[in-house]
Amino acid sequence: MTFTIIGTGNIAWFIGNRLVAARHLCKGVFGRNPDSVQQLAEALLCEKFGDLKAARETEADVCFLAVTDSAVPVVAAQLAYKKTVLVHTAGAVPLEAIAKAAPDTAVLWPVYSILRTNQPTHRNIPTAWEASSPKAERFTLAMAHIITDVLFEAKFEQRKWLHVSAVIANNFTNHLIGICERICKENKLPFSTLEPIIDQTFSRIKASSARTLQTGPAARGDVDTINEQVALLQGHPYWQNIYTAITESIKNTK
Repeated sequence: MTFTIIGTGNIAWFIGNRLVAARHLCKGVFGRNPDSVQQLAEALLCEKFGDLKAARETEADVCFLAVTDSAVPVVAAQLAYKKTVLVHTAGAVPLEAIAKAAPDTAVLWPVYSILRTNQPTHRNIPTAWEASSPKAERFTLAMAHIITDVLFEAKFEQRKWLHVSAVIANNFTNHLIGICERICKENKLPFSTLEPIIDQTFSRIKASSARTLQTGPAARGDVDTINEQVALLQGHPYWQNIYTAITESIKNTK
């Protein structure tokens, strides 16, 4: 099968590399940054499109619209495919956002944190899909099976909730650990002392519900410790607000 890619971010690199490795032909790449387009085109052994008109006029089996969430409808409004299946890769954007750009459209969203510089080598990548037609479903799943072994259908209402859950589970958790790194650094403590408890936390939730595993001063109702730690964070009001908000959430979650 043949494909094109609009976008040069992490997902574009991931999907493009996997498909080319499986001997699918990339017919071209388009993006706003010429240097990024050049790099991805060289990696995928394909042409680089100088503008969206060239991308629009190149009919492939599938075109992956791998751009930021807000850019999906903007770019789609400039496309008009006749035979190509147009697939966007944004979890929090409805399929309808690209409905007018092609007769056959789909969504393919990896529920996974992917970096161009640290791409996964395994195939255990949960990926949600939705399609507007039998052709779109057939072509999209044919491509998707090359990328992952874990596929499930999810409509937009489901994907919205899954997306916010993924943001909290991945992005927020990473930020909280980053705060811990800063606290350790500011107080001349080795961050490595926290690594075992971090590993323990994620290991435990594989076997039990996170709700039943909750420990700490908020779960115990240890008001004195909570007040002391809130006071400790007074030099970092954002962190203090996060601590207070999550403490209240723990206390009020049944």
